[in-house]
Order: sequence, then C-alpha cells, then structure tokens
Amino acid sequence: MEAVLSKIEELNGAVNGFVWGWVGLILLLGTGVIATLSTKVFQVSHLKHWWSNTIGSLFKKEVIGHTKEKGAISPFQALCTALAATVGTGNIAGVAAAICVGGAGAVLWMWIAAFLGMMTNYSENVLGIFFRRKNSNDEWSGGAMYYLQDGLGKKKHCKYIGKVLAVLFCIFTMLASFGIGSMGQVNKIVANVAVAFDVSSLSSIEVFAGVSLYNIILGAVIMVLVALITLGGLKRIAGVAEKIVPFMVVLFVAGSLVVIGVNYAHILPAFKAIFVNAFKPEAFVGGTIGSAIMLAAQQGFKRGVFSNEAGLGSSVMVHSNSNVKEPVKQGMWGIFEVFADTMIVCTMTALVVLTSGVFNAKTGAVADGLNDATLVGGAFNTVFSFGNIGQKFIAVAMFLFAFTTVLGWSHYGSKAWEYLFGAKTTIVFKIIHVCTVIFGAVLTSSLAWDISDTFNGLMMIPNLIGVVVLIPLVVKITKNYVDREIKGKNVEPLLSHEQLDNAPETEKETVSASK
Repeated sequence: MEAVLSKIEELNGAVNGFVWGWVGLILLLGTGVIATLSTKVFQVSHLKHWWSNTIGSLFKKEVIGHTKEKGAISPFQALCTALAATVGTGNIAGVAAAICVGGAGAVLWMWIAAFLGMMTNYSENVLGIFFRRKNSNDEWSGGAMYYLQDGLGKKKHCKYIGKVLAVLFCIFTMLASFGIGSMGQVNKIVANVAVAFDVSSLSSIEVFAGVSLYNIILGAVIMVLVALITLGGLKRIAGVAEKIVPFMVVLFVAGSLVVIGVNYAHILPAFKAIFVNAFKPEAFVGGTIGSAIMLAAQQGFKRGVFSNEAGLGSSVMVHSNSNVKEPVKQGMWGIFEVFADTMIVCTMTALVVLTSGVFNAKTGAVADGLNDATLVGGAFNTVFSFGNIGQKFIAVAMFLFAFTTVLGWSHYGSKAWEYLFGAKTTIVFKIIHVCTVIFGAVLTSSLAWDISDTFNGLMMIPNLIGVVVLIPLVVKITKNYVDREIKGKNVEPLLSHEQLDNAPETEKETVSASK
C-alpha cells in the first residue's frame, strides 16, 4: 500500500507542477484581468446594483421561493448549493495551509485572486445560463462543457476544438469531484473529528500505515450520510444546502469575530504582516526572497481557487439550474459567491490564525502540537479553551463545511457524467462518488490535498480557454442588461444562445463580428 501511495504522490507532483506553474497562474489571473477590464470593473462600478440584487433581495419571493419546475431551483438555493461546494475545508484548513507554506503574505494574493475571480465567476455563470439546455429528463443542464461546445465550437475552425475541450473538462470535473469534492474534504473532517472527539479504544487500533479503525469508521459514517442525500437528486441537495450553509457561515464568522475581538491588539500587526510579507517575506528557508514571494503568491492563488473555485467552471453547473432567465442576474450571484467565500470567510480564518499567536508571521513557526489541519482549531482553543471547546467547534464547522462540499461536488460530477454518457445513467456516477468517500479517510493529508490541487488545475485550463474566447459575448450580454435594467433603454433582451442560432444571416454576421 505504501509503495502505491508513493508512486501516486510522485506522478501527482509532476502534473501539479505543470498545471500550477506559470502557465496555469497566468491563464487564471489573465482571465480575471480581461473579464474585469472588459466589463469596466463591473464588481466595483455596479457594486450597489449587484449587492441589492443578491444579498439585498433575500426577502423577495422570486429569489427564495421554491419552484415547481422540474430540475430547477431558486436563485438562493443555487447560491447555497454553490457555496456548499465552495465553502469547505479550503476556507479553514486551506487558508491555514497557505499561511504555513507561503507565510502571511499568501492572504493578500488570495484576496487579489478573489477580486479578479469575481468577474471570472460572473462570466462563467452568464455563459452557463446563456448556453444551458434541457436534458432528456426535462431538467436544465449547463456548464463549461456547453459553452465550450456551442460557444467556442461555433467559432471558425473551432468545432472539434470546442468538443474536445468540453470532453476533457468533463473528465477533469469527475476526477476533481473525487479529489476536492470527496477525498480532500473527508480527509480534513476525519483529521479534525479524530483529534477533537477522540475515542481511544478505536483510535489506538492501527489498521495500516497510521490509519486507525476510528478513521475508517468515521469515513464509513460520512459515506452513508452522503449516499442518503446525493442519491435523492439536486432538489434534495439544494434543500439541505439552503438550511446548513447560512447557519454554518454565520456561526463560523461569529466565532471568528470573538477570537479576533479578544486578540484585538494583534489585528493591525496581522494586516501589516499580510501586506508586508506578500512582497518582502520575513521568513523563508533557502532560496531567495524572489522565490519566497513566488511561493506566497502561488499558495495564495492555489488556495484561493481551491476555496472559491472561480475559474474552475464548477459552480456554474448548479447556477445553471436556477429558474431565472436573465444570465446577468445569475452572474451577479456568482460575484457574491466569491465575495462571501473569500473576502468574508477566508479573511476570518486568516485573522484568527494571525491574531491568536498559533502562527508566528516573522519566523513562520507553528505552535507545538499543531499543523495545517489543526491550526485553526488550536487558534480557537486560545480563547475557548475549557474542555477543548475551540477544537471541537472547528471540528463541527469543518464537518459542516466539508460535508456540504461533498454534496455540491456530487452534483457537479454527475453533470459532467451526464454530458458524456447521458442523463439516464447519472446514478452510476453518484454511486461511484459515494464509494470514493472512504478513501479520504485513509489517505495522508498532504497527498489528498495535493491530488485535489492537481485536479482543480486540470479542470481550470479548458474552462478558462472557453471563457477568454467568449469574453466579447459576455460583454455584449452585460451591455444589453445594463442598457435595459440600469439605463432604462428599450432594447430586446439577450437571454439565450438560441436567439443567436435563430437570428437572420445578416444579424448572425453582425453578432459574430461583435464576438
């Protein structure tokens, strides 16, 4: 078993080094820059509008009310399901890992990736609604595979390129659903629960290579819970997500504010460490300051994308199931998704770690007995120390965050499977996905995390190629919406690619030129 894991680690390291090297990072950030500038910095210039149409509209029936349409969910359910998949271990253990490896400066790069990622996610969701279609079960299906096939694929000489990239995206999505959407999440659940709620009679029994009977039992329990929910379809997943996600985010943010408030004297030094260490690392081992900055940036970008998934093309697969018809309206929920995930939740985690004393920003030292998986729990214990309450609180938060992520990614993987093999066979994928849960309980923490990183990067590349090529279309759709909804112009809505397909030849030529 150890030899097999060692070989997997070696192979994964080679692939990971490529997809998360300069090529992947330039493609990721470049897409965010292009999307931001092309839409005239929509996330800032129309801040009031997208805010009032997302979090400011939560009491409107059309936003939170459930729909009877088959396979469709409300915009709020779509957001909660997307957040269920994004607000996971990346927000807790992922941020801690980024700080441990890249220093406090990694947090700034995470913010930058999120700011640009808002418009990447916006573009993905606009394209997702615009190119979605009904499947054989009369349910909405959307995602990068459809805008790669029907968007990029309609470009001159790109028919087969679009199709090939769509197939590759689906393959990588299914692999990612086993990594970020299963093994990586379950691994962190088990690691934290086993420490916070130790049962010595079970944890003392080693089954093989550091894996206890307790780990396997926890993995089996999680596997059963996942099966009960995911096999019930999207509406059951969305129903669970809309109840758990708001509760877990508010609870975690409230607990974090208490820890940060108690350590208020360290708030300004924490922000100083974030900004200073991003460009002038105070602690690095070997190499040069330049390489240390690159490491901090790489960790910030990787963990940022792992957390908010902007650029992966993942959350668009659930946003496309929303009952809204307006692409830009769902796109704005994508902006808020990244904002809530990274700017709020990840920032809370970073400040908890940097203000509590469990991590020394100058030396890069971690408090004794802690690692990236348990660092946040240790930080909470500095305030909630009685009965190990802090560690237990984080273990519960980690369970909720990670468990809902597994649910969301089950849907993503099933949509990728549907594209390749048809809607009638998705039950096969769901069963396979459920079975992979147990592997997260037995893999080493670093390997499970690295595999997730690799699958994320592989998934990102075909998606971003499609987004970059179709940015002019995103701009056209956005301008159409702004003219109608903000400037009050009498313009025909541009809501679906079918409008382009059914347009007269002269209009198609105009549209094609505008792309």
